[in-house]
Amino acid sequence: MDYISIENLQVFAYHGVYEEENINGQNFYVSAKLFLSTGFAGKTDDINASVNYADVCHKITEYMTTHTYNLIEAVAENLAYMIFSNFESVKEIELTISKPEAPIGLPFDNVSVTIHRKWTTAFVAYGSNMGDSLNLIQTAIDSIRNNKYIRLIKESSIIKTKAYGYENQDDFYNGCVEIETLLSPEELLEELNMIENAAGRKREIHWGPRTLDLDIILFGNEIINSEKLIIPHYDMHNRMFVLEPLCEIAPYAYNPRLCKTAKMLKTDLERTV
Repeated sequence: MDYISIENLQVFAYHGVYEEENINGQNFYVSAKLFLSTGFAGKTDDINASVNYADVCHKITEYMTTHTYNLIEAVAENLAYMIFSNFESVKEIELTISKPEAPIGLPFDNVSVTIHRKWTTAFVAYGSNMGDSLNLIQTAIDSIRNNKYIRLIKESSIIKTKAYGYENQDDFYNGCVEIETLLSPEELLEELNMIENAAGRKREIHWGPRTLDLDIILFGNEIINSEKLIIPHYDMHNRMFVLEPLCEIAPYAYNPRLCKTAKMLKTDLERTV
């Protein structure tokens, strides 16, 4: 992806663990790579089709001089989010905060932290067959929408399906949402688990009845195999209640483990039933 580069923007600010840093202040230097598509701006010569780097520099300066943090890690994290919030065409950021006047008491040139953050497309499937399912689902979607680190892109229709696996239970309401998120897969899982817990989710019977189930189906093109998280979802290709709503909003969504799109997986499953 194209990027706009800002190198060593000097900002006098008051960040640091020690009291004298918060009182006396010091110089910080900010370098940023802002990843976005610049093709249309290049063809039209229109500043509105790109990101005004002067505006970015002034926003960085304003933010760093009106907020105070102990750690430059916190400066970088919050500064990245501020840039994403104010410049929606920026899809990725590489951000370095340098602190060459840090009170170390030894000869050194510089201390810095560099972070890389980006919006990643992910798909989350949901299901419920206990309590006021439709209200629980809507509340969960609202919680996802209201998370500042998530953008809700598309919602599928809600479908009613027979239970899968453990069949001695009520029918489920199922659906899927497409999101963009700044969270890591593990952080997203934590957020979804908190939403499930708020809905009274109990994990008593495997594939059993539940007030709310939220599963990460796909996360970019990542393949993850850990104790807590398997991405792409290990059984999505066998679940029509996942593939049907997923194909409604993103038939092109790609499973990098199986090397097939959602539409291809749905067609495969239809042939077996």
